[in-house]
Amino acid sequence: MAKSITTITEPVLSEKEANEKAWAEVLEELSRNSEGLRSYIRLLQELHESGIMDTMKAALQSKEELAKVIVKEMNKPNNTNTINNLMAMAGTLSMLDSDVVKKMASSVSTGFHKAREENQTEEKIGLFDLMKALKDPDINRAVRFGLNFLKGMGQSLGEKGEK
Repeated sequence: MAKSITTITEPVLSEKEANEKAWAEVLEELSRNSEGLRSYIRLLQELHESGIMDTMKAALQSKEELAKVIVKEMNKPNNTNTINNLMAMAGTLSMLDSDVVKKMASSVSTGFHKAREENQTEEKIGLFDLMKALKDPDINRAVRFGLNFLKGMGQSLGEKGEK
């Protein structure tokens, strides 16, 4: 009768066999992700051709000196104030509904284009022209929005004790 197996010993691979197995796994991974890798290579080539890769390499090679310059610049009073303002603006923007912000940005852009198109004349606008313009639904909507914006802003300023 045969002896029962009590331990299983896994074969020990030689260094060459281990390297071959590792390469096979790498090649399998490459073939599974070939499209992403091709895209990554194209991106790297674009960065290289545009000179951005060289700039990034130089920045990394002089990272300590670059960090000193950045910290020195950030500590200047004007830049510190700018950073604080940017953080406050980012906080304010995060409180706004993104759909409303997109609509407002689009509306402002459209308004600028319209103003540029129509601002070719030197014709004076009188009080009656303004009154007539208020009857235009688009102008009325913008004026109403502006007045409501000012009302809300004024209320908020009043709550904070501002005058």
